[in-house]
Amino acid sequence: MQDKVLIVEDDHDIAGILKVHLSELSLDTDHVDSAESALHAMEQQKYAILLLDIMLPGMDGLTLCRKIKDKSPEQSILILTSRSDEMDRIIGLEMGADDYITKPFSTRELQARIKAQLRHVHLLREKHNPKVEIESVYLGKLLINLQSHQVFFEDDLINLTSTEFDLLHFFAKQPNQVFSRTQLLDSVWGYQHSGYEHTVNSHINRLRSKLEQACNTQIIETVWGVGYKLNSSNLIQH
Repeated sequence: MQDKVLIVEDDHDIAGILKVHLSELSLDTDHVDSAESALHAMEQQKYAILLLDIMLPGMDGLTLCRKIKDKSPEQSILILTSRSDEMDRIIGLEMGADDYITKPFSTRELQARIKAQLRHVHLLREKHNPKVEIESVYLGKLLINLQSHQVFFEDDLINLTSTEFDLLHFFAKQPNQVFSRTQLLDSVWGYQHSGYEHTVNSHINRLRSKLEQACNTQIIETVWGVGYKLNSSNLIQH
């Protein structure tokens, strides 16, 4: 089955450019120019990824992102922002967006980020396959359920985005090992090149905040000058 991407963009010229670049990845695309049309399209069709502009007529893209994530938390969403609008990127991640692409974007960056999200989508499908044996990772009172794609601490659900979940799972498979930003980009996002370290920083900060709030202890630690690691001793002792 061919993956489909829904482009939610009111600028038809930009939407046309996006469709061309995505077609080079053998992706089928639909285009709508408003949040309301996007919600209607999603009722008729299942999309692997939503490519969502923030500035839309009527309901804005951030509100639409939150609305979709509340109903379908596993839906992959990439938001389109202007390079100067850092606050929009931060708010977008807080509302559950899995990644963001800044305008003006390069073909290389767009396709790299799309391929990384497709990798997450395909892994998630495999985990929901009923033939897949239930598998969980336990770190003290922290439970990472790979089939349901959920994380619990003392039976309390921690709401993570798909990317945050994959990032935590990657750390949990190799606790106490330090990974550089480049290693995380390659292993979790699938980017085969440097230059996107800010993506790692944003997701690490969000993941760390959610874990510390739920577990009341620091789990993801910064190793200055090197990268990040998951400190399993804090979980076990907690």
